[in-house]
Amino acid sequence: MEKKFIMTAFGKDRPGIVADVSRIIYENGCNLEDSQMGLLADEFTLILLLSGQGEMLEENLYRDCRRLEKEKGISVFIRPLDFHHKDYKLNGNRHTVSVEGVDQAGIVYKVSKLFAEHRINIVTLKSQTKPSPESGTELYLMTIDLIFPDGVTTDIIKRELEGLGKKLHVEISLD
Repeated sequence: MEKKFIMTAFGKDRPGIVADVSRIIYENGCNLEDSQMGLLADEFTLILLLSGQGEMLEENLYRDCRRLEKEKGISVFIRPLDFHHKDYKLNGNRHTVSVEGVDQAGIVYKVSKLFAEHRINIVTLKSQTKPSPESGTELYLMTIDLIFPDGVTTDIIKRELEGLGKKLHVEISLD
């Protein structure tokens, strides 16, 4: 029977991290189904969905993850899932929100709380800080892909985002 796992990994950025982690997947006869990888500060991060078969698969993956941490300094966490693609559907209307303004604590929390209150599902969220070209002040940039449930209209959410943007002194747009 096929088993699915979520694996997260991170380590000090260097060439070979993806090869080190994907080797575990390959050597255990697993298939890498989905992934998000990238650099955060000076750490390379990986979030992976993988599948495989075998009685000892979970134990072997755990063992190999511990070995990878000891030998290569890559922190790896793995969790089995009870999930099947054909059963999981992202139903609803898709939208994107962009946020830009002076960096401050609470932006992600306050924006994501508004979505949670309306049962709006966050599919992806990407953010970064960068210095303003004019003043050097840290700017916060965030892009969020969303799925609105049936019955939630963009008009209501746009008004609430506009009010939140004013409170936070940031620009928030909904496409």
